[in-house]
Amino acid sequence: MNKQPSLLERLTIAMIGFFAFLQVYSVQAILPVLQSDLHASEVQIGMAVGATVLAIALISPFIGMLSDAFGRKRFIVGSLFLLALPTAMIGFGHTVDELIFWRFLQGLSIPGITVVLIAYISEEYKDSLTAMMSLYVSGTVLGGFSGRFFAGYLEHFIGWRHGYLAMAGLTLIGAVWVLNSLPTSRHFVVSENFKSAFATLISHTKNPHVISSCVLGGCVLFSLVGCFTFINLHLADAPYQLSTAQLANIFSIYLIGMAITPLTTQLIAHAGMVKTIMLAISLSVIGIILTLSTPLSLVIVGLTLMSSGVFITQSATISYLTSHVNQGRSLASGLYYFSYYGGGFIGAYGCAIAYQMGAWNGTVVLILILQLMALMIAWFFMHQKTQSAH
Repeated sequence: MNKQPSLLERLTIAMIGFFAFLQVYSVQAILPVLQSDLHASEVQIGMAVGATVLAIALISPFIGMLSDAFGRKRFIVGSLFLLALPTAMIGFGHTVDELIFWRFLQGLSIPGITVVLIAYISEEYKDSLTAMMSLYVSGTVLGGFSGRFFAGYLEHFIGWRHGYLAMAGLTLIGAVWVLNSLPTSRHFVVSENFKSAFATLISHTKNPHVISSCVLGGCVLFSLVGCFTFINLHLADAPYQLSTAQLANIFSIYLIGMAITPLTTQLIAHAGMVKTIMLAISLSVIGIILTLSTPLSLVIVGLTLMSSGVFITQSATISYLTSHVNQGRSLASGLYYFSYYGGGFIGAYGCAIAYQMGAWNGTVVLILILQLMALMIAWFFMHQKTQSAH
C-alpha cells in the first residue's frame, strides 16, 4: 500500500504542472502586439501558439519510452532546465519565423515534464491517484493562467522581449525547486527492452479505452486553443479594443477553473468518469455559445463556463485513461499527449483559417463542431464500453 503524500509532495506535484504550462500558451495574451510588431498574418500568429503544441505532440510518445528506460525525476527536472533556454531566446527574436522556431523548441522540452509526471503519479500515488491527478491539472491551470497574465502585464510594463527573459528566470527557479522537493521514485521499474516497449505501444493503439481517451483529448485541446487564441484578436478589435493588460485580466477566469478542477474527484465519485466527462463537455458547449454575445460581461461568463468544462474534461479523461491501463502507463500517457496536443495544433491552424474567413463567429462554429464530436465519442465509445463491461 502506498503511503499518503505529504503536503510538500502535493504542492510540488501541483507546481510541476504550473511550471510546465507557464510557457505553453503565454503568447496568447500578447498576440495582437506580436502580430503588429512582427508584421504577421492571423495564420502566422496562430502558428506561434500551434508550434509549441505540435512539438509536444510529436515527441510525447518517445519521451514515454525513454522515461521507462531511464527514470522519472531526472527527465522532469532536466526538461525544466532545458525549457528556460528557448524561453529566454524568444526575447531576442525579430521575425515571426524566429518566434515560431523558439516556440517549437519550448514544446520539445515540455513532454519530459508532463508525460513523465503522469507516469510518476500513477506509480507513486496509486492510493490517491484521482486526487493527485486533480492537483496536477490544477497546477497546469494556474500555470496556463499565469503565463498569459505575466506575459500581458510584463509586455505592458517592460515590453514582451524583457518579459520573456523574466519568464525564463522564473522557469529556472522552478527547476531548482523541483530538483530539491520531488521525491525520488520508489516504485519505478526500469524497462530496458525497447522491442517490448513498441509492442506495448501497439497494444495501446488497439485498446478502445486508450483510443477514445486520445481522440477526446484532441477534440478538447482543439477547442481550448482555438477559443483562447482568437478570442484575443476578437477582444482587441472593435467594439472592445482591450489592451494586453486587459486581455491578461480576462485570463483570470482560469483561476475559477483551478478551483473547480479538484471537485472532479467528487463528481467522479458520484456520477462516474464518463458521465462527468459528458457533463463537462456540455458545459463547454454552453460557454462557447455565450461568447457570441456582444456584452463583454456575457463573453467572460461564456469563457468561464467553456474553460471550466475543459479542465474537468481533461482531469476526468486522464483519470479514465490511467485507470484502464495496467502496463506501459508512460507510453499510454505519451499517446494521449500526442493526440491531445496534435488536436491543439490543428485547432490553432484550423481556427486561424476560420477567423480569417468568418471572424469570431466562424471560429465558434468550428469549435462547436469539435465539441459535439467529443460528446459523441464520450457517449458512443466510453459510455457504451463501460455499460457493456458491466
